[in-house]
Amino acid sequence: MEDLGPVVRPPTPIRTERLVLRAAEARDRPAFVELYASPEVHAYLGGARPRDEIERALPEVGAVRPGRFVVELDGTMIGQILLRRAPGRPRPAAEGMADLGYLFLPHAWGRGYATEACAAALAWSDGVLPGEPVVLTTQSANTASMRLAAKLGFTEVERYQEWGAEQWLGLRPPPAPSA
Repeated sequence: MEDLGPVVRPPTPIRTERLVLRAAEARDRPAFVELYASPEVHAYLGGARPRDEIERALPEVGAVRPGRFVVELDGTMIGQILLRRAPGRPRPAAEGMADLGYLFLPHAWGRGYATEACAAALAWSDGVLPGEPVVLTTQSANTASMRLAAKLGFTEVERYQEWGAEQWLGLRPPPAPSA
């Protein structure tokens, strides 16, 4: 996984009205296991992996992964945001562009946390990578993710079949320069 160039993540956490976006820490491991093992979270991602497999494979200490931000609410991890370059995926048309991904624990769904966290990550990205568009891919059947993409300013580039389902590729153009 490539990072976003010379800037891997912000030098300090990103704070929003309710959330903190920060690097992963060892204390987040149980939430990562829950996130990766959740059938609800992975309903549109090919299905969850078995919990025991995740427990064995996940490092004890939070691994530093370029472009990964833990989303924290009241001191507890509720999800993650991935913001990284798309090396030939999700589609050749998106190659080299920043790619936004997100996963949130089911108890955090429907409260606007994903919108708030993704908007903050995109605002940070706009500051460090001015003039660069961002892509997002989701299954077209994932209506909640499609609504979030629209709220964040992504518009459809194409739909295609992959992993046994129709996928949606959206693009968020860079913000217009301020006058």
